[in-house]
Amino acid sequence: MYMKDVIVQNQIGLHARPATFFIQKANEFKSSIWVEREERRVNAKSLLGVLSLGIVGGASIRIIADGTDEQAAVAALVKLIESGFVE
Repeated sequence: MYMKDVIVQNQIGLHARPATFFIQKANEFKSSIWVEREERRVNAKSLLGVLSLGIVGGASIRIIADGTDEQAAVAALVKLIESGFVE
């Protein structure tokens, strides 16, 4: 299991479009991936799960992955969040 904390950089947080980009990236990996905020953990590959966390800009979240490509998965998702979802 591999995890890393990250601050959401974009102003609107993980809502609608950014959440869709996040989930698409998470689905590129075989590992099980979760997003955790304030003691709540959801599947990072689930749009409803991610949206249910109500992640706003400036929020601290933890990305957790478990599987064969866990480090690559966490690194890619952290990079996406730190970029403010600019590809």
